[in-house]
Amino acid sequence: MAQNEYAVRLEHVTKTFGTVVANKDVSLGVRRGEILALLGENGSGKTTLMNMIAGIYFPDEGEIYVGDEAVTIRSPRDALDLGIGMIHQHFKLVDVFSATENIALSMGGKDKFDLKRVHDKARAICEKYEFNLDLNQKVYEMSVSQKQTLEIVKVLYRGADILILDEPTAGLDPRGREEILQEIQAYRNQTGATILLVSHSMEDVARHAKKILVMNAGKVFCYDTVANVFRRSQELQAIGLAVPQITRVCDALRARGVPLTDDIFTVEQAKQQLLEWYHRTRGGQGTC
Repeated sequence: MAQNEYAVRLEHVTKTFGTVVANKDVSLGVRRGEILALLGENGSGKTTLMNMIAGIYFPDEGEIYVGDEAVTIRSPRDALDLGIGMIHQHFKLVDVFSATENIALSMGGKDKFDLKRVHDKARAICEKYEFNLDLNQKVYEMSVSQKQTLEIVKVLYRGADILILDEPTAGLDPRGREEILQEIQAYRNQTGATILLVSHSMEDVARHAKKILVMNAGKVFCYDTVANVFRRSQELQAIGLAVPQITRVCDALRARGVPLTDDIFTVEQAKQQLLEWYHRTRGGQGTC
């Protein structure tokens, strides 16, 4: 694949904090329009890696490329100028301000003082991508999922088309989790944006990612398709990770003789295969 077909590339990136090696010789290429999930135990180095792309940390060694150009990212502003925006796990919002005011607060230049301009542009973004957000609502009145949506709109307002999401569903109930993930997926489908998703939820990863990067002890443990990574369940368990719960259920059913394939990672996939098996064993009679 030509280099310019990558949105972001890292070549031999290393980052240390004193004697602690957070990332060691990491190389990675994320294709344009891809949803890449990053997995790993706490301390594995996945968030540090994303913080370097977002300009929060600077690598000690190695190169970062955006497109086919080597870039120097020394601050989040540098990252945003390159179209990279990071949505952090812990919100950076002022509770007593409205959504519009929080967006304006993140801006430089004239926009910071022109709330009508900010409101109109943010409303256009929400309408275009069907984000469920009341721009006049105070942050302290919002649900967790609405705050997460506001953080996404903040970086889109500033022109980001490479989004880094650090645990976007943390602290959300099932409904809020589904709303956020659907918004992210719909935005990506509509724009072809590149999404880097840091998550501990194997179910979220299985449903929405195309590829997975697994980090362990600061190094790349594996980087492959969702199916190929989750097939390595024993290796994942050895480094403190797991496959989706539905995969473990299907493994147990397969061990009991139910003819299921070894690439079931979502409830929808399991339902389809179980229904097909049911109808085959019943000769097409009855319903489930």
